[in-house]
Amino acid sequence: MPKLTLETLGLKVLEKREDRGVREVAKEIGVSPATLSRVERGNLPDLETFGKICRWLSVDPGEILGTKSGPGARPIATAHFRKDVTLEPETARALADLILKAHRALVAMAELEESPDSV
Repeated sequence: MPKLTLETLGLKVLEKREDRGVREVAKEIGVSPATLSRVERGNLPDLETFGKICRWLSVDPGEILGTKSGPGARPIATAHFRKDVTLEPETARALADLILKAHRALVAMAELEESPDSV
């Protein structure tokens, strides 16, 4: 199987599921059968579903997302909002900007705390 990516996640789920039914495996993972079926067909899962599937597959989400993991690794923040007709696009952009700026500030603070010159 090729490197595990978001695009190949559904294939990996199908491979592990083998001949077991969608309903049985979906219940085991903690998602609906319809959601699991969509992921197997190549649709991208929401973040919560992605986490559940990664745990079920026993894979590090960072491996799939292509991020470093382990000591010294820095988390990467992104903002994604489900389609919500009550959320104005300007509000969504402002919230995403706020989340990303807060993340950058937290990373900068952590780097200052780890710097040998900061003591």
